[in-house]
Amino acid sequence: MVKLNKIYTRTGDAGQSGLVDGSRVSKASARMHAIGEVDEANSAIGLAIAELDGEAKAALGRIQNELFDLGADIATPGEMEGALRIVAPQVERLEAEIDAMNADLSPLTSFILPAGSRAVSALHLARATARRAERWTVALAEEEQVNPYALAYLNRLSDHLFVTARHVAATMGGDVLWQPGATRT
Repeated sequence: MVKLNKIYTRTGDAGQSGLVDGSRVSKASARMHAIGEVDEANSAIGLAIAELDGEAKAALGRIQNELFDLGADIATPGEMEGALRIVAPQVERLEAEIDAMNADLSPLTSFILPAGSRAVSALHLARATARRAERWTVALAEEEQVNPYALAYLNRLSDHLFVTARHVAATMGGDVLWQPGATRT
């Protein structure tokens, strides 16, 4: 499916990038921002994976692969036969994984800080990055048609990363809770 013999092509030197359908768009377009943010979220997840093991690592590995699917989805404007698209079962799997992890967690009584360990902090960084990818994909959807499952996937992804962070934190002493006004002495 993908074969790269040469990394640079010079075709983007004028500030345009090619899409799956062969069209070209500005690298500053909402579409390219969305694609770039999905790529950044994937990289942030990779950083979190480096700090994890077990099922959390395996689940995030599946998600990384799906983020390439998502990038291809966003890079394919309009309707194109055979286009790689995010589908409902991918969103449903995220929901099932969220529910399974959340079942063992105490209800939140405070906001939590993105802290506690390298793994938890990396997961929160990935969550925040996924939220930014979602915002740019929403901006794109306000201009052009976007697969609704792509939007749903990004929304669930940040929830998944949040619950994964809480799940990992629970094995390390729990969440670091926000203490409103704690330094206002």
